[in-house]
Amino acid sequence: MRKQPRQARSIATVEAIIEAGAHILSELGWVGFTTNKVAEAAGVSIGSLYQYFPDKLALVEAIRRRHFDHVLSIISEAAADEKPLRQFARELVRGMIAAHSIHPTLHQVLLDEAPGDRGSRAAHAAFQSRYLEHYAAAVAQYRRRRKDTETVARVLSSAVEGVIHNAARRGMLDAADLQKQLVELICAYLSGANR
Repeated sequence: MRKQPRQARSIATVEAIIEAGAHILSELGWVGFTTNKVAEAAGVSIGSLYQYFPDKLALVEAIRRRHFDHVLSIISEAAADEKPLRQFARELVRGMIAAHSIHPTLHQVLLDEAPGDRGSRAAHAAFQSRYLEHYAAAVAQYRRRRKDTETVARVLSSAVEGVIHNAARRGMLDAADLQKQLVELICAYLSGANR
């Protein structure tokens, strides 16, 4: 970002721009994504947008980072308070489905269409590290054996991520059985990992 918002009004403006950007990117893809369309959808002037984001790549990075932060908070909240395994699995799956249902095609655009730069690669690497740390902390709560916690966390996070992302790409996030089956997968895997 070009400038960090400090006052409530400027914070709300930046949030409106990021949300409008996510909506436009999700609906129109990278080809249809312009700062003019984002400013119009956010109800701000193009000058206000450029006050915070020097170009559309900077805006895309803010959209990515917001999604990363949201995903990390879901994992952290699901694993809080040492709840029973099934409750953890339900909360994790519900949260991940909800996060990916907001703009279901956004992931596909971010992964397959929108260009990135060194900053986005670094942000993604930092996210991946924190993502695995969150999963490892969750996995450690539900396993007696702790030697392979990191490996189990990698497998579990990849499984959850793969199911959710594939469902989002196929427009199946609201499939009735998806949530149930993913909860079963998590519970079976973490229970079996104790053997």
